[in-house]
Amino acid sequence: MATKKETYTGADIQVLEGLEPVRKRPAMYIGGTDSTGYHHLLWEILDNSVDEVINGFATTVEVTLHKDSRSITVVDNGRGIPVDIMPKHKKPAVEVILTTLHAGGKFEQGNYIHSGGLHGVGSSVVNALARKLVVEIKRDGKKHVQTYARGRATSTLKVEGATRGTGTAVTFEPDPEIFGEKLKFDAELVRERLEAKSYLHKGMTVVWKDETSSPHTSVTYKHDGGIAEYLTKVVTERQKPLVPMGSAAFYHSRDNGVRLEASLAWTEATDEHIRSYVNGIPTPLGGTHEAGLRSAVVKAVRNYIETHGIAPKGVTLTAEDIREGITAILSTYVVEPQFQGQTKGRLNNPEVSGQVDGVLRPALEKWLNDNKSIAESVVARIVLAARAREASRAASQAVSRKTAVSHRLNLPGKLADCSSTDPGLSELFIVEGDSAGGSAKQGRDRRTQAILPLRGKVLNAEQASTDKVTTNKELQDIVSALGCGIGSDFDISKLRYGRVFLLMDADSDGHHIATLLLTFFYRHLRPLIESGAIHIAQPPLYRVDIGKETYWALDEPDRDRIIKEKTKGNAKPNIMRFKGLGEMTPDELKETTLDPKHRMSLRVTIDKPLETDRLINDLMGKDVSARFRFIMERASEVQDLDV
Repeated sequence: MATKKETYTGADIQVLEGLEPVRKRPAMYIGGTDSTGYHHLLWEILDNSVDEVINGFATTVEVTLHKDSRSITVVDNGRGIPVDIMPKHKKPAVEVILTTLHAGGKFEQGNYIHSGGLHGVGSSVVNALARKLVVEIKRDGKKHVQTYARGRATSTLKVEGATRGTGTAVTFEPDPEIFGEKLKFDAELVRERLEAKSYLHKGMTVVWKDETSSPHTSVTYKHDGGIAEYLTKVVTERQKPLVPMGSAAFYHSRDNGVRLEASLAWTEATDEHIRSYVNGIPTPLGGTHEAGLRSAVVKAVRNYIETHGIAPKGVTLTAEDIREGITAILSTYVVEPQFQGQTKGRLNNPEVSGQVDGVLRPALEKWLNDNKSIAESVVARIVLAARAREASRAASQAVSRKTAVSHRLNLPGKLADCSSTDPGLSELFIVEGDSAGGSAKQGRDRRTQAILPLRGKVLNAEQASTDKVTTNKELQDIVSALGCGIGSDFDISKLRYGRVFLLMDADSDGHHIATLLLTFFYRHLRPLIESGAIHIAQPPLYRVDIGKETYWALDEPDRDRIIKEKTKGNAKPNIMRFKGLGEMTPDELKETTLDPKHRMSLRVTIDKPLETDRLINDLMGKDVSARFRFIMERASEVQDLDV
């Protein structure tokens, strides 16, 4: 286990790269220039102060929102940012940190055992995107002050008298040139984040001062009960607990090699609600730590049921049944966290899942065995959920659409169906990946739009036998969802959706999956194409923000056209490229791809049947030489190659 390093000087600061053009592409660093990106600047500075608390160098963090709602100050009583001159750069360490990307004290584990900051990126990014920034450092009995603007120092580091104690104060205002004139800090959002921090870190005092209110408010948060106390608050706000909270909540803490805290309770809710954190940073998109928690809960409950011989008869308990109604708080600490995206919404460290599972499963089993009356209530609640699920499924099987009776009997479990029973109004989106499927499910119109996520690339129907096609799980799920059968059982009158959209990433892999699906539809469900039911969705590849307006571009030429036509005066376009559908928020996916009023799509038609048949056989068949000829004949036409 890493050891804590008590000294912290300029020698601990490493510079990995030179300054990058953060102001030109802020979305690469903070996720966007909307309100979320605006507040992300504050979270970066706040997390730096909390890092001092996590690692035992500070006890108090104070945040003050000033009267204009645009400037804010974060103060901690930690060690203070180093101020000594770095010989290589001939500048104070604080200036190097604030004006250079990848400069900081978090690359060496001795300085910070656990860190929520961006490894030296956060402070400099905030500085680059701030109209003004002032840093005040108490260190070595002196008060040091330096000012900055838009990433550059506007004064030298000066000593402004003697002082007691140590710490750092950062005051900054986001630059309206980047974020526009309308955005301001949301006082309630900041307050909620600070209150959550106080629960996550026992012993930390958080002071919140709001100068925008009249009269000014000042609130101090300190919760010695930690996340167990936090769980009580969350459960009380959301749903009634299954049994009184005093005894119902499982809590476990461990710090010998795997530092984590977890608290959970079963409630009367019909969903599961998990709030997870890594090194004090919220991870709203979950990740491997949440996967470990879910796995631990399912295994522990199954083991308890098996050990005590109380498995119910006539019903099968699924993992979803066991987790239904759970409210949980999970706080993990990872030495070198790997996050998905710059805004740290999802933890990707693969080893963390096993670590969390290995710690929580035996602890939860012990808790269940030590609290048998509570455990019996939990198991009874799980059995009730399972029976309700099976009853719901049986009821749904009895419901027939106007044009179909028996085809609803075997719908795939991962299909998020729509409520409409009219195929003329219903749409099915076949989506690439569970991540994009999750966003699509949240952004869809539940009344008329159904979502079926696929995992990976489907079977090539041109090279596979009919038996293999009909037994393939992914393709069978599609057939089951459509309801019209396949082969000799095909009946288009039983089609459950009037329109079927192939919604894939706008990259080469997405195009390949769409081609595989089109091959399947052409060879085995061709009447659907001929009737005009099959469509290819057109998700944007780029988001272009020019001033206050947002435009969506399908590809590079479309992006360039928008910039040329819409850019006026000194306005600078802000461009964000989506790596995949999973990077789009549900609202973005709805606005650009799902909403019939705004979306773009291509209807698949067969204009030249013989040529289409030959082309599919050449491109997707077993004869490799045909594809070789196709590539060689058209190699000169390729301008951009997506590898």
